[in-house]
Amino acid sequence: MKPFDLFSHAVRAKEIVGVLARHGFSDLLDQFDLPAGLRQRLVSREHPGSNAWERIRLTLEELGPAFVKCGQLMSTRPDALPAPFILELRKLQDEVRPVPFSEIRPVLLDELPGDPAQIFSEFDETPVASGSLAQVYRARLRDSGRAVAVKVQRPNIIRTVEMDLDLAAWFIGQLHQRISYLRPYDLPAIFAEVREGVLKELDFSHEARNQQYFSTFNPDPARIFAPAVVTELTGRRLIVMDFVEGVPLGRAAPSPELAQGLAAAGARSLLHQILIAGFFHADPHGGNVLVTPDGRLCLLDWGLAGHLTRRLRYALADFWRCAVEQEADAIVQIAMSLAPPDARLDQREMEKDVTLALREELNFAIGRQQLGRAMLKLLFIFGRHGIRLSRDYSLMAKAVLAIEETGRALDPKFDLRAEAVPVLRELQRERTSPRALLRHTRDFFGASFRTLQDLPDELHRLVRRLEHDNLTINFQHRGLDELDEGLRTAANRIALGVVIGSLIIGSSLIVNTRLPPLVHGYPLLGITGYLLSAALGFYVIWDIIRHGRHN
Repeated sequence: MKPFDLFSHAVRAKEIVGVLARHGFSDLLDQFDLPAGLRQRLVSREHPGSNAWERIRLTLEELGPAFVKCGQLMSTRPDALPAPFILELRKLQDEVRPVPFSEIRPVLLDELPGDPAQIFSEFDETPVASGSLAQVYRARLRDSGRAVAVKVQRPNIIRTVEMDLDLAAWFIGQLHQRISYLRPYDLPAIFAEVREGVLKELDFSHEARNQQYFSTFNPDPARIFAPAVVTELTGRRLIVMDFVEGVPLGRAAPSPELAQGLAAAGARSLLHQILIAGFFHADPHGGNVLVTPDGRLCLLDWGLAGHLTRRLRYALADFWRCAVEQEADAIVQIAMSLAPPDARLDQREMEKDVTLALREELNFAIGRQQLGRAMLKLLFIFGRHGIRLSRDYSLMAKAVLAIEETGRALDPKFDLRAEAVPVLRELQRERTSPRALLRHTRDFFGASFRTLQDLPDELHRLVRRLEHDNLTINFQHRGLDELDEGLRTAANRIALGVVIGSLIIGSSLIVNTRLPPLVHGYPLLGITGYLLSAALGFYVIWDIIRHGRHN
């Protein structure tokens, strides 16, 4: 069966192959059993970009919503993919041509609890924004007169995305099998995680809950906020929220004073989300942040959010402090404490890689302050050495990189370290507060008490097994491989010696009997035995001389 016969949607498969060829990936197509005529037609239209990473991004954008979302989620895996690839994936844009409202209306009717005309007094059928998964419309609630934004999922997008994900999964699996230099990246495992994330984003109720959760703990709503969600009108394919007037941060042109304030407020809020709340917006780029007329920041698109446990937050604070102070050995120690127990690590090699990454991205002597890029490189170094940290660390690195770039675009003198100082102090107070010490003490004594409670039962169980003679102890000998191999070699050579001696004796007996057929007066069978024993003897001698092993 040819590989592309596996596709159940041949038309879409042909489109994907054509896009790959146009963007200069004909060498990958050589790995597949494509018909010669089809390949010739596709490759003749090839227009490669400047480099492989850029061509991959352009390919994903042309392939459509599912591939764009996959690329965006793959950009959250700097522990498994090279930094240049991650930076290029972050440029993916999901602005697409809107579909007519006549196609959106059935989705609206299915998701709303009643007739749209009874719920909305106004509804502008021209979308104010159009993304890869949804379109946003402006409306007004009839009962309260509240201006709202209605985010509606594009029609049939779930079926389209699932089909594209199936094709992409097959294609990535083929690349993993056929191209050896891609195997260390374990693309199928990465894509399985990405697939789960894409399907989760298709359920808008997750995004609505993230948005609401941020609003509950947001410490500075006067400077930064998320639109309030109308819960009773929100479902799996629909979100109704406050309509916020504003300009995307990427296109805003505030005064220098306001720009400085916005950069500081955005950085402080994100750091508070990451280090204090442990819940943060994972993609705060300029298109997802609005600047309102009253000078506030509004965070949109909460489909992708990160979650950090207390332990991960504390480790992250230590990472940042050690990175700023160029303490590569301390960073490696922290990473090793988070590594799985069976990880085999080359500590010296990892320290060398970490030191180089810090010098390249956090060289304060020459004004190089790129904490986000440094975290991306560190995560890739850890992943290459077998330490796969939480995916939320990858989301954090992406968010920090976005806020750094946005902050510097607003304020050329923006320094993330200065904004991090008060947040890190607050976290330190949390770690060393009497309440934290009391919690640690309580947890320690609680765990110790539970262990002591279980000890008599464990001892009783051990004694019972000894009484019934069903206690099994497994021993694993180490360092005996060479001895075992030597014994096998010696035994094999002795066996060959016995076989050779037997052949010589047997052949001699046959020669003395003069059994026909005869060759020059000697039995042919006896001569054959002598020749075979000579060949085996020479082989044993040659094997001993060259110090080989015969198994």
